[in-house]
Amino acid sequence: MTKEIWLNLPVNNIKRSVAFFTQIGFTLNQNQPVTENMASLLVGDKKFVIMLFTKELFEGFCNDRTADPKNGTEVLFSIDAESRDEVDSLLQKAEDAGGSIYAKGGEKDGWMYGGGFIDPDGHRWSVLYMDFSKLPR
Repeated sequence: MTKEIWLNLPVNNIKRSVAFFTQIGFTLNQNQPVTENMASLLVGDKKFVIMLFTKELFEGFCNDRTADPKNGTEVLFSIDAESRDEVDSLLQKAEDAGGSIYAKGGEKDGWMYGGGFIDPDGHRWSVLYMDFSKLPR
């Protein structure tokens, strides 16, 4: 059975990406080195691993070209928030760190509050607070 899963993400500049993600609250994975070609970050209480690779190194692993996130969205990364304020705070941190907002914080379906940002490499991230007590039954 699978031991764990992590995300491999192609980026243009490791230093810029590490700076962006640490500014929004991700932490460096102390078990992995940061080099000019790769870095490892931990996200959330469960310490989900995100590996950042230069596009060239990433393409070597997958034997394929990387998709251009400016031409479409291949995947949407979602981050769980503890409150509406945390959603808005993370969106602001992302914008302050050099990202852009594609969806301001707002309510959806009466039980979710969320918004989204685009990191410096064009990958889209959503931030969601879900109040399951308001979920229609």
